[in-house]
Amino acid sequence: MKILVTGAAGFVGKNLVETLKCMSDGRDKYHCFSDEEITIYEYDKDSTLEELDRYCSDCDFVFNLAGVNRPKDNSEFMAGNFGFASTLLDTLKKHGNTCPVMLSSSIQATLLGRYAGSEYGQSKLAGEELFFNYEQETGAKVLVYRFPNLFGKWCRPNYNSAVATFCNNKANDLEITVNDPSTELELVYIDDLVDEMVCALQGNEHRCDFDEDGQVSPDTAGKYCYVPVSHHATLGEIVELLDSFVAQPKTLMMPAITDGSFAKKLYSTYLSYLPKEKAIYDLEMKVDNRGSFTEVLKTFDHGQFSVNISKPGITKGQHWHHTKWEIFMVVSGHGVIQQRRVGLDENGQPYPIHEYMVSGDKLQAVYMLPGYTHNIINLSDTDDMVTLMFANELFNPQKPETYFEEV
Repeated sequence: MKILVTGAAGFVGKNLVETLKCMSDGRDKYHCFSDEEITIYEYDKDSTLEELDRYCSDCDFVFNLAGVNRPKDNSEFMAGNFGFASTLLDTLKKHGNTCPVMLSSSIQATLLGRYAGSEYGQSKLAGEELFFNYEQETGAKVLVYRFPNLFGKWCRPNYNSAVATFCNNKANDLEITVNDPSTELELVYIDDLVDEMVCALQGNEHRCDFDEDGQVSPDTAGKYCYVPVSHHATLGEIVELLDSFVAQPKTLMMPAITDGSFAKKLYSTYLSYLPKEKAIYDLEMKVDNRGSFTEVLKTFDHGQFSVNISKPGITKGQHWHHTKWEIFMVVSGHGVIQQRRVGLDENGQPYPIHEYMVSGDKLQAVYMLPGYTHNIINLSDTDDMVTLMFANELFNPQKPETYFEEV
């Protein structure tokens, strides 16, 4: 399959092209939908009309992502969003190529509410009508997407995305301005958009119409297409989330980023704007003559991760918990973990000790059981032992819930 992507160097174009490249060479196992060889034609503002002519002569699908968002003069809206679309379609007609054509339009083309009178929206609407007329004239399949606000990695800040600007500024300690924190945005994440583009490539696009308020109304026979996954968030909510991301290296507290959530996607977007020096941060090591203990990551409701380093011959632990449980995994060195149920058995004897030989040469996870006193002993005479530890709850100094007792 030969795929033409116009606007290939733009935000959406770059993400789509990189996905198509991974599909073409087999690196993308999720999106790969056939064994057919994929050829990608990348067209952008630095490309030539001769290249466009050649690409249009034999492409099998067109993603038209080219457009103008922030021109120096508003007259450039129509030239960029309508003029190029006309050139593209004329070139396809010249070669009698009736392959499917996708158009990247905007929700502003509804010209409703705050979009009324928008010259950008008018240019997008004109482009839509051009495509629909092309469909009537040639019988080619046309897919018109009216995108809301988009966000994700590689989106240009201080351009046409508030989320990109906020992420960039927060990551680089720059000020942001929010005039009305209650302003709500409908947002589509770039990976969800690319997923939909691959669906469109397969002929499985999601169809819709728009109601009188400009809202998506899913309809398998609809005139338009849409990305089925979107999010709504206020500017205030976005800033609050970003502040929690900024604080994470200091607090170690990972915000709730459940699968598919806006917070998870925003966090990935924020991280993509971090400068080099912020992609690394110090952790507080609690060091004594036995080794060290370092908290790595905390969560609100799923506990925390830590790294424990034991010097040769050292025993650590010798305590138990009522409710807290842990998982120990030795990743370097070798030792033994011992556990014993607290109290006496029915014969008045101490419960037996369970021993687990552990080594970084064979990674195993060992539960520290509630009600069992436990320790971990470095059996080496020369080497430190490094243990990754997970606790199912955060340490609470007001209620440590830790009781000394030798195994």
